[in-house]
Amino acid sequence: MILGIDLGGTKIEGIILKSDKEPIEIERLRINTEEDKGYKKIINNIKRLVDTLENKVNYKFKKIGIGTPGTLDPETQLLKNSNSQNLNKKSIKNDLENLLGKKVNIENDANCFTLAETKFGAVKDQMPYAKIVFGVIMGTGVGGGIIVNNKTLYGKQGIGGEWGHTIIKDDGEMCYCGKKGCVESIISGRALQKYYTSLSGKKLPFKEIYKNIETDSNAKKTLKRMIKYFGKGLSNVVNIIDPDIIVLGGGLSNTNELYDQGYEELKKYVFNPTFKTKIIKPKLGDSAGVYGAALL
Repeated sequence: MILGIDLGGTKIEGIILKSDKEPIEIERLRINTEEDKGYKKIINNIKRLVDTLENKVNYKFKKIGIGTPGTLDPETQLLKNSNSQNLNKKSIKNDLENLLGKKVNIENDANCFTLAETKFGAVKDQMPYAKIVFGVIMGTGVGGGIIVNNKTLYGKQGIGGEWGHTIIKDDGEMCYCGKKGCVESIISGRALQKYYTSLSGKKLPFKEIYKNIETDSNAKKTLKRMIKYFGKGLSNVVNIIDPDIIVLGGGLSNTNELYDQGYEELKKYVFNPTFKTKIIKPKLGDSAGVYGAALL
């Protein structure tokens, strides 16, 4: 059996799968992160979740995988670039290994998503022999992961795939990362909601904005902005790594227009006269992150 933990800002999910060859769920459990109560509370909640799962199957795991927002710095081994701010600059891997008494492998949650969709999900179904896969997370934030020959491309700084913090608008909004006009500050769910509010004066989640695109001109403008900068931003990735296939995930991946209008927008900026790389919907949904964590 393999055990994975998906650490999010609002929930921590754990899963036990039969094996890395057979992703059959043995046990699954979700608890609140309680991020507002601080770092120690978060790691103690992870321990509580692991203990509960182990008790359910009467088995002690020697190693587990954890998907986190942000990434471990390869040199300092401290977490960085997390939009869950109280995880940054923490030695979470070392702290959890000491707390749990087991080996802990940690990867960025977008990497976990991409790995799971490649091994178990939509990529396996539609292009099982893909050599280069780019996974896109579009939700509250924007992230990405790169899989080459079934292995995560982590990078020297541990930031491989972070297209959400490439600059696409010089005079854009300030992002939590400290830069202006990066992808996340323009087409994340949070950024699109902010843009819609600036036009309409109303505060609505993107799901509600999207429902009103036929009748609300401000909702149409918000979607148009999303499509434009999705194409522009993603073209930078395509022009550098030229993936065999791109899989979208996160709440905004349910926006149907990304797969046709967004695709056509992307084609405008690709450095090739033709573009045939498929952009596909995810298969595993919310499960992808925790499945990928188990695969670690």
